[in-house]
Amino acid sequence: MACNQSEKKSTDLKDTDAVSVATKTNKVVIKDAKKEQIFLQYENLKNALVKSDSSDAQKAAKELQTSLANFEGCETTASIAKNIANTNDLVAQRKDFTALSMDLIAFVKADELEQGTIYVQHCPMANKGDGGDWLSTEKEIRNPYYGKEMLECGRVTEEIKAK
Repeated sequence: MACNQSEKKSTDLKDTDAVSVATKTNKVVIKDAKKEQIFLQYENLKNALVKSDSSDAQKAAKELQTSLANFEGCETTASIAKNIANTNDLVAQRKDFTALSMDLIAFVKADELEQGTIYVQHCPMANKGDGGDWLSTEKEIRNPYYGKEMLECGRVTEEIKAK
């Protein structure tokens, strides 16, 4: 796995039926400023894929690639972001987004949130039924694997909360 970070903090797992509703004002603050920047760039990429905008996804992936390349241990993850930045094929971008998301989920879990909640979300239909996960600052599902075709397909599988 890329972006190998030792597990410093545990995450809270919650039953998604018993959690409070997040609002669009869920501001996420990560203790490590470089990790926070990487997460925000990841969010920009995810949002571009939700909009099915391959050009915006390329731009966001390029920024993310640069930040990941400058973070020790994330060189392999940076190469995945580079793959997304180097194509305007939305299907290919979304396929690489799966691997990128898996790395970033582990990356975010390894650091401490100072504020907010990050939602790990899952679409069982992504990748021809193999499924795909992603991170979001909103509890409401906005599927980056299908965009407006199946915008609300998915569920929250985990919440990473500020301590």
